[in-house]
Amino acid sequence: MRLIRQAINCALCLMLLSGIVSAQGKQTKQAKKINEATERSRKAARVFTEIMAAPDKAIPRDLLDKAEAVAVFPHVIKAGFIVGGRGGSGVISRRVKGDWSAPAFFNLGGASVGLQIGASSTDFVLLFMNEDALKGLLEDKLELGGEGSIAAGPVGRAAAASTNLTLNAGIISYSRSKGLFAGLELKGVVINPDNDDNKAVYGMTARDILTGSNKLSVAKMPAGVRIFPRTLSRYSVKR
Repeated sequence: MRLIRQAINCALCLMLLSGIVSAQGKQTKQAKKINEATERSRKAARVFTEIMAAPDKAIPRDLLDKAEAVAVFPHVIKAGFIVGGRGGSGVISRRVKGDWSAPAFFNLGGASVGLQIGASSTDFVLLFMNEDALKGLLEDKLELGGEGSIAAGPVGRAAAASTNLTLNAGIISYSRSKGLFAGLELKGVVINPDNDDNKAVYGMTARDILTGSNKLSVAKMPAGVRIFPRTLSRYSVKR
């Protein structure tokens, strides 16, 4: 009997130890995901700030004020030889009353065929101008230029008067590569939610973060990701 009790105690200790190790592993994984989310939000905030600070080359404020959501994909890598592709990750915040939502995490990718060689890094900014554009975004994937009606965005204060020409498009797109910022008609690119990261950071999917009735207030977001919605608030807030 003594040996049986010892065996049972050993088994219970092993089960307890296994549970502790498993819990620690989950906490470590979540901490890593939050750190990655913080870095993605920080990079997106920096890119948006730099673009908006460019003299006479920023996104027109009156156009930004009409946007329902803003996406920033920093440092998207494009590379290939004959057959190429691009890929990267970024964040999207939706306008909420008096503020912007918690940033949801998305991936961007696409392929291209043609005469090409080498690699480049590009920052993308997308403005989602209406509910239809947002609805397409929150499906499993959104193909720009396919389901997503997209147009190259105007830049600078002088372009503000012409922005009505772009409002027929659900999405307005911009790119910055090697310091040059301009509107870009971005086609053949697919955007899809990174729900592994969204669930790890928030316990929610991208759809819930951007459309759910229980949107996270700034105070309830992980501290590191707040920088992106706060950056957007510096340039556009609807009361």
